[in-house]
Parts: sequence; C-alpha cells; structure tokens
Amino acid sequence: MTAQGRLPRHTSQENPPPPHPARELFESLPSTFRLRAEIIDGNLLLRPSGTPQHARIARRLSRALIPVEDANGWESFSGDVDICIEGPRDTVIPGYCLVRADAPLWGDREILSSGLIMVAEVVPPGSMETDRATEPRIYAGCGIPIMPIIDPVVSPPMVTVLSDPEDGAYRTMAHTEIGKPVRIPAPVDFDLDTSIFLWSPSDPCSPAPGPEPSAGLRAGP
Repeated sequence: MTAQGRLPRHTSQENPPPPHPARELFESLPSTFRLRAEIIDGNLLLRPSGTPQHARIARRLSRALIPVEDANGWESFSGDVDICIEGPRDTVIPGYCLVRADAPLWGDREILSSGLIMVAEVVPPGSMETDRATEPRIYAGCGIPIMPIIDPVVSPPMVTVLSDPEDGAYRTMAHTEIGKPVRIPAPVDFDLDTSIFLWSPSDPCSPAPGPEPSAGLRAGP
C-alpha cells in the first residue's frame, strides 16, 4: 500500500500501448452493463452471468479460504471483479480469485494479474472448453501460481488443482472427485474439503452430467 493507503495504478498515459480494438470497446461499456464482458485471446466475449449453482460453489470456496486470507492479509473476490492479464491485456472475470492486498490496478476497473495468488473457475455447461483449456493457458501464461477448476458438469464431478506455471502451462495437476479432500499447494497451503461443493440430486440448480474434460487440459512437461 502507498503512504496514502491507495493501491498503485497503471494508466494509459504511462507507455501508451498499441491500438487494441477489443480493449477500446470493452472500456466503452457502461458500468451498468448486465452481461459478463471479457477479452479472451484478443476477442471480446459477452456471456450471461453465472447460475445460482455456479455462484453457490464460488461462495463456498470463498468461505472455506477465509482463514487463509486472514492469516496472510490477502483479499478475495467471487465473480465480481475484472482481471487484466498483463502482456496481452485480455480481461477475464474469474469465478473466484485470491489477491494480495496491495495488488496493482489497471485504471479504476481492473486488478492486474501480477497481484493474484490464486484464481479458480467453476465450469458451467456453456463454456466448458474455455474453463478447462483456454483459461488455464491464459492464467499459466501470466504466472498466476495456482488454479483450481471446480467441474460439476463432468461425470463424476471433479476438482482439479493446477500449479507450478512455466512456459504458458501448469506443470502440476491434482484431480479428486467432489466430496474428497484435495491439497492446494503453497503459497495457499490448504487442505480443501470438497464436500462443501456437494448438492442434492433434487436441487433444481444442479447441472446435468456432461462429457469428460477435454484432452487439451494436461499438465506441462
């Protein structure tokens, strides 16, 4: 934090970047825009907000990690903050992210990816390829240390924890069925009881089983 208690900010006046049409369109959207607006691989994507089940899982993860936040002085956000990926300046809205309290900002709207400790995604039926393959590549490419993927769509439902990013890929991968514990490695260093993500088969918000994860999601060499 600065002496005035404000987070450092990067602005377009510092080393003006080259033209970026998707970025310009994104920044022109009003703050009241109701769709999720993201820039992925240079393309502006508009998607509906997550389902109640999606939000419920992200919220339960956030609650489970409160002791980690408090012990380290970190902060977390669940699907309600924009992350600017340094380098390509793509913009993503993760289901959950854990950030340093002094994480730098891009303007007033986005947290720069260099301030993230962990980012998690909850896989919805409509963007399975993005959450299982595209976003792991993006997050590993900008060096975010840890990425859990909570996948209630696959059968059986799974949690995958990716870590050790290098050369645009996560080198370490741990799978477990939802309902069993999984280790989130350092710097989070936490044993997550994934039974918190279980739901009743009669729950109308529960997603239907889906296909197996794509072959594109693999650990690095």
